[in-house]
Amino acid sequence: MRVLIAPSGFKEGLSAPQAADCIEHGVLTAMPDAQITKIPMVDGGEGFTRGLVAITGGTLHHARVTGPVVDMVDAHFGFLGGSDRKTAVIEMAAAAGLRLVPKDRRDPRHTTSFGVGELISHALDAGAERIIVGCGDSGINDGGAGMAQALGVRLIDDCGQHLGPGGSELARLHHIDLSDRDPRLDGVRIDAAVNWKNVLLGRRGVARVFGPQKGATPAQVEELERSLETYAALIRRDVGPDIGREPGCGASGGLGAGLKALIGARLHPRYDIVMQYFDIERQLRKVDLVLTAEGRLDDQTPYGKVPVEVATRAKRHGVPVIVLAGSIGKGAYTNLNHGIDAYASIIKAPCSLDEAMVSGCKLLTHAAEHAVRMVGIGAGLSDQATALAATG
Repeated sequence: MRVLIAPSGFKEGLSAPQAADCIEHGVLTAMPDAQITKIPMVDGGEGFTRGLVAITGGTLHHARVTGPVVDMVDAHFGFLGGSDRKTAVIEMAAAAGLRLVPKDRRDPRHTTSFGVGELISHALDAGAERIIVGCGDSGINDGGAGMAQALGVRLIDDCGQHLGPGGSELARLHHIDLSDRDPRLDGVRIDAAVNWKNVLLGRRGVARVFGPQKGATPAQVEELERSLETYAALIRRDVGPDIGREPGCGASGGLGAGLKALIGARLHPRYDIVMQYFDIERQLRKVDLVLTAEGRLDDQTPYGKVPVEVATRAKRHGVPVIVLAGSIGKGAYTNLNHGIDAYASIIKAPCSLDEAMVSGCKLLTHAAEHAVRMVGIGAGLSDQATALAATG
């Protein structure tokens, strides 16, 4: 059997390459003769930079930047290999990811994207002619305001003071001044890989959909929504773009909005960028089965998550897809309408989240083994049925 393994990472747990290795081990335990192809998938979140650097033969660079809770953190950016233009790649999660927000400090009213702007500045210092920004796995909800401030954009209150860090500060925004914005931004192309279905405001806006995942209470969600409404209104008045419900502007706590409106980035559906570097279509023409994975499968998975993106492409080639998930959430069954043929949780007995994360590789390996054993049984039954039919 020819198997393509194309998982995403498990947020705050396994990276995509680690997940792929675990699944491979499970598959080979059940089916030692299986022919394995591994394509660890990235979606703009954690692993985006390393994934693109590795697949293009580029270089990785380290930098010290301001983290989401203002403490300094070790981050990184890269340069792609084999590119005509000197192309830097950045993942916002390296500077403002949820992983960098201690669990006892998870309040998206106060976390900042400032370090993302610092990473962009580091890339410019290193001579970048083009910058790709991956958006995903964020721990912020500031609309990219901090990122813009790090690049010289002045966000001013009605007393003429600069706003502090965090999305709640946007409620005090009175004026946006681009006159001190880093002039190098005018000479570089910035392409942002975003979840195209994420918008900034409204019922499916970033505060209401993702705020609770980042620690916001219902009251804090509404506070953030009002703050982002003020931000969007001031951007429209002082800068021009109407970004409240534009596709992709809600990506990564609204970072997409700041990237587009305040530093001139172009937003793209993230897989339009990712699939330029990952040769998954060619591999799908050669395999019998696809195994993919993510931390949680639920009714949000069809909205730009790796399993459905992989499954949609696999269906064009008639290849069945199994998803292995850290947990199964509300509405997971809807994914069966999006190219996924079967799914299973890697957790087979009650355990705490911390226990599951510690044992993530072992759980995923066993789940892959069990899934492939079931596939093998099905294939054997099919062969028996074919043989019986042939003998009459």
